[in-house]
Amino acid sequence: MKLIWTASNNLPAAPTALVADCCAVAEGLPIPCCIYVTLTDDRDIREINRDKRGIDRATDVLSFPTVNYPAGVTAAHAERLIRQEYSGDDRACILGEIIISYEHVKAQAKDYRHSVDRELCYLLAHGIFHCFGYDHQTPGEKKEMRTMEEKALELAGITRDGASTAIPADDQLIALAKEAMMRSYSPYSRFKVGACLLSEDGRVFTGTNIENASFGLTICAERAAVARAVGDGVTEFSAIAIAAEDAPPWPCGACRQVLSEFAPGLRVLIAWGKDHTDQALLSELLPHGFGPKDLP
Repeated sequence: MKLIWTASNNLPAAPTALVADCCAVAEGLPIPCCIYVTLTDDRDIREINRDKRGIDRATDVLSFPTVNYPAGVTAAHAERLIRQEYSGDDRACILGEIIISYEHVKAQAKDYRHSVDRELCYLLAHGIFHCFGYDHQTPGEKKEMRTMEEKALELAGITRDGASTAIPADDQLIALAKEAMMRSYSPYSRFKVGACLLSEDGRVFTGTNIENASFGLTICAERAAVARAVGDGVTEFSAIAIAAEDAPPWPCGACRQVLSEFAPGLRVLIAWGKDHTDQALLSELLPHGFGPKDLP
């Protein structure tokens, strides 16, 4: 799912795109969607809270859904209503707007004794699920919404203790690869690709293909995901999911070599079209591959 930041000059390096994708996967969002997000301060969010809700105080996060969901219905079951919010400029259905006070983010992170990034990601997930039609007016609603938030954050590997306890299923990896595919920069080939790399400890890292006018400097989605993971100090992987729109996105030779550097026995899952999937071991795709073991 695409986030459109309207005031993000001071946005920290939190995995917000991954959190948004995980929220979409946890919900089972039926079609491509986007949400506008503003990162601001207590003064501005207080003004918005007063003008929009009649409450004259600062808060941590505000959400303004565009879809009027029927009672008991959330985004996963409201495709017809969501399609009415399609934006040609954004090439996605706009589900609403979220405003977050960064002052509150920092203060609450200190109070709860966890990182600023985790607090920002939690508030973002909270706002996203409001835009999906969830609320917390009753104990039952609060429990359901909190369950969804935890499910998404767990999938993103953002937990209170910093450790993930569940390994994502193959269908979740494929769904995350499809979400990443939406951010593809492919103006020349128009061949969008997204990848989701699963580490041995259960964390996920996504990437998309980034084309270049020189063609030769294009970066494939698989290598973009590897670069993100290695940048976070992760070098052990168990699976990768790769998604494209209309054709089987088996990794190219360069990507097979890069993946083999870290995980020659990697499981490779691919998905294309509406429901086509296939899989193979990287050792089958790159037999007799050259790797670190072959160097003196």
